[in-house]
Amino acid sequence: MNDQDTQRAVEILNRIMEHELAGVVRYTHYSLMIYGYNRIPIVSWLKSNADESLAHAHKAGELVTLLGGHPSLKIGTLLETEKHDVGDILRESLEHEKAAVDAYYELLKISEGKSVLLEEFAREMIVDEELHLDEVNKMLRKSGDVQPFRS
Repeated sequence: MNDQDTQRAVEILNRIMEHELAGVVRYTHYSLMIYGYNRIPIVSWLKSNADESLAHAHKAGELVTLLGGHPSLKIGTLLETEKHDVGDILRESLEHEKAAVDAYYELLKISEGKSVLLEEFAREMIVDEELHLDEVNKMLRKSGDVQPFRS
């Protein structure tokens, strides 16, 4: 990778790190706002998403330093919608995860054929995030629906 590609990769990785750290806060907040009969498994699922977001942020930060960059101390956008119905939380999660996938695809695009390390990281994260999107999509469907949820 040339210097310009490396700088662009660092910028994207920092944005990914900020977005994933926002996910930690978002999923932690969501886990505190779940009420009702299904609270325990949903809270557990949200906490595991927060843990996964933290792990993804850490991986991105490690790559920033590997490339000679400085990891961001910022956090991505946090929007309190005051909507805490499980369906609302899942729809917000879906939008958050779509933004993450877009950033990973952007990293893949600039690293393809230039850095196997960054390419493989981007591909691995895309797989993780797309599987997560599918999981959320299935949670938003009514029982028996086989067609994907359309937001």
